[in-house]
Amino acid sequence: MHVGEGTSAATHSRGHELSATGVTVAYDGVDVVHDASLTLQPGEVTVLVGPNGSGKSTLLRTIARLQRPRTATLVIDADTDGLALTPREFSRHVALLTQGRPTPSGLTVRDVVEFGRYPYRGRWGKSDLGSQAAVDRALAMTGVAELADRGAEQLSGGQLQRVWLAACLAQETGVLLLDEPTTYLDLRYQVELLDLVRDLADAHGIAVGAVLHDLDQAAAVADRIVLLHAGRVVAAGLPEDVLTAQRLTDTYGIRIEVETDLLTCRLRTRAIGRHHKRSERLSTPS
Repeated sequence: MHVGEGTSAATHSRGHELSATGVTVAYDGVDVVHDASLTLQPGEVTVLVGPNGSGKSTLLRTIARLQRPRTATLVIDADTDGLALTPREFSRHVALLTQGRPTPSGLTVRDVVEFGRYPYRGRWGKSDLGSQAAVDRALAMTGVAELADRGAEQLSGGQLQRVWLAACLAQETGVLLLDEPTTYLDLRYQVELLDLVRDLADAHGIAVGAVLHDLDQAAAVADRIVLLHAGRVVAAGLPEDVLTAQRLTDTYGIRIEVETDLLTCRLRTRAIGRHHKRSERLSTPS
């Protein structure tokens, strides 16, 4: 099922704005993220990119309150102090899909998706009134409704990633954070998951923040891109403004060419290695 099917106009106002400013994070007394700022807007996908060790995941986990910052201001919808909320209150606003979630054993897909309802449950884990409807909706949105009664350990990696995403959607937050959601997925599931992310922003007004390694995927799915290097935000804005050849070459330490695909009108990047010219000769028809 396409995520936009059967939605009403009201779903477009579900998103929250999440603004993080002055974020500095230290490990063992050494700053690894330096005075970083970003804003996630309802109905937009913001993607964090940068080399390994640039602080992408650390910044994302910090605004999800899984990592304690040395300094930070976190504001939801311009008037709510995100750091002052209790964990339960915060999790009604922001959901995070982390890397490397385990494969649950002895649980059905529906059981796993129901984990997303924990912010709304009372004492002793009592189910909330909206639980079943929210879980059914999340299963349908991610295309795994037909797997609801199957054991989670029977699923492929791509299916399981969708199930964990469904658990985040069942949380019914206005902000969704995704830490390298395409890792370990084959090409088909990468494309389908990113299509779903784009639909969540477009059809439901959710503010999405994601960490991606693939620059072409980032350019294809993002409204805004935040480029980090050595723990600092070096550029933020529209993909075509941030992903320039010179800036990427300087940031990644390797020559990177950028062009616009004439068929899709999307940016395409290409890192130039030592054997690049020889590969071109080998691929040229005789």
